[in-house]
Amino acid sequence: MAEILPNPQILKKLKHELSNVVGMNNIFEEYHLPNLKYLEASIKEALRQHPPLPLLLPKCPTHSTLVGGFTIPKEIKFFLNIWALQRDPDICENPLEFNPGRFLDENIMLDFEDNNFRYLSFGSGRRVCVGISLGDKMVMYFLASLLHSFDWKLPEGEVIDFTEKFGIVLKKNKPLIANPIQRLSYLKLYE
Repeated sequence: MAEILPNPQILKKLKHELSNVVGMNNIFEEYHLPNLKYLEASIKEALRQHPPLPLLLPKCPTHSTLVGGFTIPKEIKFFLNIWALQRDPDICENPLEFNPGRFLDENIMLDFEDNNFRYLSFGSGRRVCVGISLGDKMVMYFLASLLHSFDWKLPEGEVIDFTEKFGIVLKKNKPLIANPIQRLSYLKLYE
C-alpha cells in the first residue's frame, strides 16, 4: 500500500483491473486471484524493493566456489544480501523506481519458483521459503479486498516515510496511516 498510494497511475490501473475482474456490485473472492495480473505484478515489485528478510539464511559451501569472480572458501558461512542485490542497477534497471510493469513481460520469468536467481524476495530454487504459496495468496487476497472495497487517502499533510527499520525482518520505520473511504455503492457488500 505504501508504494501504491503515492502512485496515482498505478492505483488507477489496479482499481480498473479490480473493477473489470470483480465488478463494482460484487465483493472480491478468492477465485478472482488468477485474473489479477497487475495486482500480482505490483506485489512482486513491492517485495522486490522491500523484501521481508533483507538477508537470506546463511550458506556454507561444501567446497570452494567461484561466484562472479569472487572465491568463496569451503565451510565459510556467508549471507546473501537480497535487499542490496534487488536494488543494484547492474541487475535491475531503475531499481528504486516502483514499476510493476517489469513483472508483466511474458518473455522474462521473474517468479518465486524460478531458478534464475533474479528475484529473491523469498529465496529461490530448492531453498525457496516453504510458506510462499500461502503467503503470496494471503497478501494478494488482503490487498485486493482493501483496494476493491475502499478508496484510500492519506491524512491531510501526511507524507509517506519510506525509511526502513532493519532487523531479522525488514519493516517500515513509521507505520502507514491511511483513511478508508467506501467505494462500493451496494452497502450489503460491507456486512
